[in-house]
Amino acid sequence: MIEKIKAVLDDREYFAAIFRIAWPIALQQLSFAALNMLGVVFVGQKGETAIAAVGLAGQVAFLVNLVHFGIVSGAAMFTAQFWGSRDIPNLRRVLGLCLILAMTVSVIFLLLSQFLPQAILRIYSRDEAVIALGSEYIRTFAWTFLFLGITTSFGMVMRSTGNVRLPTAVSVSALLFSTFLAYALIFGQFGLPELGVIGAAVSAVIARALECSGLLIVAYRSGSPVAAPLRELFDFDLSFIKRVFKPLMPVIINELLWSLGITTYNVIYGRLGTEAFAAINIVASIEQVAFTLFIAISHATSVNVGNRIGAGEEDRAQQFAGRSLGLGILGGLLFGVILQSLIFRILSLYQVSPEVIRNAANLVTIVVVFLWMRINNMTVVVGILRAGGDTRFSMFLDGMIIWIIGVPLAAVGAFHFHFPVHLVYLCAMSEEIVKWVLGVGRWRSRKWINNLARAV
Repeated sequence: MIEKIKAVLDDREYFAAIFRIAWPIALQQLSFAALNMLGVVFVGQKGETAIAAVGLAGQVAFLVNLVHFGIVSGAAMFTAQFWGSRDIPNLRRVLGLCLILAMTVSVIFLLLSQFLPQAILRIYSRDEAVIALGSEYIRTFAWTFLFLGITTSFGMVMRSTGNVRLPTAVSVSALLFSTFLAYALIFGQFGLPELGVIGAAVSAVIARALECSGLLIVAYRSGSPVAAPLRELFDFDLSFIKRVFKPLMPVIINELLWSLGITTYNVIYGRLGTEAFAAINIVASIEQVAFTLFIAISHATSVNVGNRIGAGEEDRAQQFAGRSLGLGILGGLLFGVILQSLIFRILSLYQVSPEVIRNAANLVTIVVVFLWMRINNMTVVVGILRAGGDTRFSMFLDGMIIWIIGVPLAAVGAFHFHFPVHLVYLCAMSEEIVKWVLGVGRWRSRKWINNLARAV
């Protein structure tokens, strides 16, 4: 074991390649997670109903984000390999296809949020006050979906070419502006009207519009490989679409199944009461901060592994993947200890009932126990299997096991045994154990390595 740890720590090429891509992504993720948590603190000053309402509306945004992520991460496994073989025309074609899919999803969810918000939110809660406030919030917030489809597509493909600083700088600037504007509009500061939680939605729309505009301007002025005229972005035929869609569709289905599974978890938590759901939303914002660095490492792993497969360096791709798994275990254990030691100081920031605080503290303890395993599972799915084009096994691992194990056990714990929210959450975590065993085994087998650039 000690020798394996030394091998990970002594690989300078690995750390240089990972750090070059991971640190800007980590900065972006940390900014997003910290500012999101701050936003929840702002909303929390308006009470538990406000937190639950924004949390419910956030479930719609969560679905959109994950379907977008499925599309762009599926596209990125091609663009990373195309960049490794320096095939710019096909890289741009994949980006164009990605834009069409992402914008289609954005429009569908925008329409649903405008015309059926209450019907959607009643899936998660029976509290009419929460549903009414959440419906008002999501009608405004849903306009961010249009900008998000463009931003995620361009940003992800830029990262797959190794250009992570520019999209990160644009996104972090937009997040900072959004947080400042949210504070001003929620509480009526700096001469702006006091809009309550709706102010958070308005600020998000404005910030996302500025982020999208800024990213496109930066990409085209800097001469990025993604800065293509429309005729090059959409210069593909049916044959090209079929070759790309064959490995891409399992990724989209994977994210859809997984996001619906997470949505089902939240339906279960929501039926346990407003206090339980408020605790879940508080812990979710804390979790985002804990996962920040490892999300960045996972994306950096995907880019580096994909680049090396595209360049024909399959042994090095296998080794890079293993290094990231080892780093995830060590980092997850360390961050878990830090989080557990700080949890009550963090929870003291929220103006909620003692019951919500107790629930949140119990939930964080379970988060800490499973943190390293969940980091490894994320790295296997996003950073390894998708980078290697092994999307069918990835779909089974990430999109189906949640339905086979996690959701049934959580439902039984909640509705048959009537467990408190933290034990229901523990039932849901059972899926992570199975995923870890199967995922690490798949990495060891090397069956996940496929050269997509050569195939297309």
